[in-house]
Amino acid sequence: MNRPAPEHRALRPDPVPRLLAGAALLVSVGALVMAMTGMAASQGRPGRGGHPAAGGRDRRPVAHLNAKGKLPQAVLPTVSSAKNARRLGGATRQKLSLACPISGAVDMGSWCLEGSTYKIPAADVGKNDYAYATQRCAAEGGWLPTAAQLIGAAPKAALKSTLDDDPGTSATTEFPEARNGIKDEREMAADLFTTTAGGAAAGSEGVTNGARGATATGEPDPLPAPADPFPSSLDYVTVFDNHNAGGFAGGRPVSEPENFRCAYAKGYQGKPRDISSRS
Repeated sequence: MNRPAPEHRALRPDPVPRLLAGAALLVSVGALVMAMTGMAASQGRPGRGGHPAAGGRDRRPVAHLNAKGKLPQAVLPTVSSAKNARRLGGATRQKLSLACPISGAVDMGSWCLEGSTYKIPAADVGKNDYAYATQRCAAEGGWLPTAAQLIGAAPKAALKSTLDDDPGTSATTEFPEARNGIKDEREMAADLFTTTAGGAAAGSEGVTNGARGATATGEPDPLPAPADPFPSSLDYVTVFDNHNAGGFAGGRPVSEPENFRCAYAKGYQGKPRDISSRS
């Protein structure tokens, strides 16, 4: 049985894209209306940057652009963090400047030097050898200065000197006491030199009793030997004021006492330590 052919229906467009486009248009129109309403409300509300509404009153000044088309810096608000940043954590410029950690120091630019030699406590008199000086300076946060540093500081620091040097510019005693001895003075420097050749001239840790050789290689046991940490052939350089020109004053064995002063790096923050009791 032959059935009649179905009718050909016209294709209809998909309604979904049209609905989405219409919704987007409605959202855009709504956003525009809300934006215009907000602008009108802000302009009519009394307050900073807006025009007073009917019967309203704007108490804030109107900022005008300068000749460069920018707002003046004076009208820009400063937030609290920026105010604190100006002080860098509350520290003033004076506190942040590089300072010496001790009082009465001689300013040498990036470092400083004690204005006087270290005052040896009564219990330590005669013990102020090279090891004592270097350890005392390190304990106080500084170092034993080199001969170059001491000689370089001679025009500014009152170094120990000869009896005929000017007491006003050197650490010479103007009226020496006979009971303390009347003699020239000098200061210890960090530089070292030896007066003899050989490894022993620089000191030795010796060989401790009980040391044994390596059995794997058949090494014989070493013979015990005493340590010599401060050989008489190892000297430190001494320096004197030499009428503000600075000069070398020979050497002394590292085990012998001598006047010394400490050097310090700048950068200490806080109140400098008082060393007015120094000699």
